[in-house]
Amino acid sequence: MSLKGKTLFITGASRGIGLAIGLRAARDGANICIAAKTAEPHPKNSLCAHTFRSTVLVNSTHRPTFPQLPGTIYTAAKEIDEAGGQALPVVCDVRKEEQVIAAIEQCVARFGGLDIVINNASAISLTNTRDTPLKIYDLMNQVNGRGTWLVSKHAIPHLIKSRNNPHILNISPPLSMREEWFKDHVAYTISKFNMSLCVLGTAGELRPHGVAVNALWPLSLVDTAAVVNMLGGKELASTGRTPDIMADAAHGILTKDSKTFTGNFLIDELFLREEGATDMDKYSATPGATTIGADFFIEKEIFDKVDRLREQAQKRGLPGNKARVARI
Repeated sequence: MSLKGKTLFITGASRGIGLAIGLRAARDGANICIAAKTAEPHPKNSLCAHTFRSTVLVNSTHRPTFPQLPGTIYTAAKEIDEAGGQALPVVCDVRKEEQVIAAIEQCVARFGGLDIVINNASAISLTNTRDTPLKIYDLMNQVNGRGTWLVSKHAIPHLIKSRNNPHILNISPPLSMREEWFKDHVAYTISKFNMSLCVLGTAGELRPHGVAVNALWPLSLVDTAAVVNMLGGKELASTGRTPDIMADAAHGILTKDSKTFTGNFLIDELFLREEGATDMDKYSATPGATTIGADFFIEKEIFDKVDRLREQAQKRGLPGNKARVARI
């Protein structure tokens, strides 16, 4: 199934995974509203540096620092237009209800409706409770859980009206109450799981209306500007995968029947393999890599399933199965 002619509203789509999802949809001929804060490149040390997983780093004096990130809604729109889609760049801070309402109204006015929402905007600070300033706690929870809920709230009336396989997709992890996912970064985990709780509840709320609500999360690290500039430099990012793996998985989810495929917490590689894809090496940030770094929030059972499917593909002599994601 294609996304041709469908309208997507993607938060935090000026770079990284959000932009990759938009570009994949653009190749089908979709309409994409790029809803993000970044109208100009982020200045260093700006508290506004929070669009999709733009990492907040906190130093020993509890003063947050923010390395500069590339990409704006306008550079993203140019890429989407060149890829075959129709782009609408809209400045939108998901913390501000009036901006969310205005952005969705602009999207609907431009394209005549709304079919798909990608809740991708997110903030991250991998700090423990003592080292997390209140303003950073508030930033993460306002952008992640609250922002996701707010965008969904104002998009739902339009999605219910859609007769074009409507979906909400949150870029958030599977829910788990294991201590290991909380102990090192309580505030961040709470904020991301709030996004996932929105999936759990909203899927049930919208099931009678035929609107699908699902979550997607990467098995591996993803090579984005946020990881390069803020988490561990190019060396760490090079152990991951390109955002294309998330984009291809999102495309597969968004082309599923919205009336039956809903309420799922999906992992990119596992979903793609279960859908019949076998070449995962093409996504490696470093061509020829045999070990890929793992992301957070992935249970051992998921790694085991992926390993079994990878080994089955190897036994069949299928290419693209050299690299293995290493558990944390």
